[in-house]
Amino acid sequence: MELKAEEEEVGGVQPVSIQAFASSSTLHGLAHIFSYERLSLKRALWALCFLGSLAVLLCVCTERVQYYFHYHHVTKLDEVAASQLTFPAVTLCNLNEFRFSQVSKNDLYHAGELLALLNNRYEIPDTQMADEKQLEILQDKANFRSFKPKPFNMREFYDRAGHDIRDMLLSCHFRGEVCSAEDFKVVFTRYGKCYTFNSGRDGRPRLKTMKGGTGNGLEIMLDIQQDEYLPVWGETDETSFEAGIKVQIHSQDEPPFIDQLGFGVAPGFQTFVACQEQRLIYLPPPWGTCKAVTMDLDFFDSYSITACRIDCETRYLVENCNCRMVHMPGDAPYCTPEQYKECADPALDFLVEKDQEYCVCEMPCNLTRYGKELSMVKIPSKASAKYLAKKFNKSEQYIGENILVLDIFFEVLNYETIEQKKAYEIAGLLGDIGGQMGLFIGASILTVLELFDYAYEVIKHKLCRRGKCQKEAKRSSVDKGVALSLDDVKRHNPCESLRGHPAGMTYAANILPHHPARGTFEDFTC
Repeated sequence: MELKAEEEEVGGVQPVSIQAFASSSTLHGLAHIFSYERLSLKRALWALCFLGSLAVLLCVCTERVQYYFHYHHVTKLDEVAASQLTFPAVTLCNLNEFRFSQVSKNDLYHAGELLALLNNRYEIPDTQMADEKQLEILQDKANFRSFKPKPFNMREFYDRAGHDIRDMLLSCHFRGEVCSAEDFKVVFTRYGKCYTFNSGRDGRPRLKTMKGGTGNGLEIMLDIQQDEYLPVWGETDETSFEAGIKVQIHSQDEPPFIDQLGFGVAPGFQTFVACQEQRLIYLPPPWGTCKAVTMDLDFFDSYSITACRIDCETRYLVENCNCRMVHMPGDAPYCTPEQYKECADPALDFLVEKDQEYCVCEMPCNLTRYGKELSMVKIPSKASAKYLAKKFNKSEQYIGENILVLDIFFEVLNYETIEQKKAYEIAGLLGDIGGQMGLFIGASILTVLELFDYAYEVIKHKLCRRGKCQKEAKRSSVDKGVALSLDDVKRHNPCESLRGHPAGMTYAANILPHHPARGTFEDFTC
């Protein structure tokens, strides 16, 4: 009996049988499969049903895991009412870059070929297409006999010859209050000298609006000055065939990119632009494509896609042409008219239209844009044509060909949030797997822990019987053997006979008594 107890102690506590474990397990069907009964059809059917349910469970769980790792997202659309909204920045450009009256003889000498007014021999290419008055002025300016050219700067030329907002702006109202040309800030774009209303720059506060609808935004009347348009005798990148203005509505945090993102407004019409602010929230990879930490820009403090594009285009031109266009930031020298024609314009056109790899601008995770709905009516009416002609001291024909009205307002005082959300998160995955486990095999996390615990006990028992535990058992047996020998010595009590030594016999204090019938070791134990 003692030997059997020793074996149990050495091998560890033996785990319960599989039948006993199955009968107490919370895993459905296990008790019917591993029962104490002999193998029968009933047990086989239970085993078949359990394995089938387990197979279906594995298939469903695999599909759910694969779906999770596809990282799908959904888009949530919501409209949020607001008591007030920040009015957007409004940038406008005349489609004609340079006023004919402001082009001097020196300008014509340096930039005449770029503007398609002169050929490479400094001659007017086609005099038959020119207006008689314009031709006379141009012939006088194109007479370069004994002319000594002066230094020429494209930035100064754009600034001086571009349309002036003080001449273009006939009336301006914001929320019913009068505004003026001073409320517009000069900004250079690829269309030349442009103007931004409510830019929020130079310490000026961003204007807000408290109501939606017409009369609660910006309303301006402009004269596009078609009589100042340059005559068109050929085609260059600086040539415009249209009349009107280009407009972009954008956030104050991003620069205008009006040549790509602007919309046109024609003279002879009043154009209504109903806006709605849209706040976009994108997801970073792997659910989306936005970048939570955006790249640093060389020329702009805050990141936006348009800022990134302008930054990239600037670097591209500086690398390929060793100069920059007037609208580009930085400290590189401005391109000369020759560089504009031979390098800058073709290079920028190639970059915009064909090179899709050089300028890769990452989508920010938070973005504000403005949705627009445009409508228009004809102006002037027959009833108002004479009045407007008299008011502005122009002819009725001039009013119809040059005057436009632009009305920009919020349709309603709310903003729209467009947010990407994860379609399937880890909590949903765990919930689906847990639900399927409960449905098919009646298991839970605790059931899985039960199985692992039983498997651990079985494996530990088998390992202890085969390996390390047997060595420890031998070492333990040796120690116990020594202890039993000493006990046996005491149990036999050899010292009793020593106590009966002859009377009067004494021993030295440092000498152990030696009995003639006992050994030395027995004497020591006494």
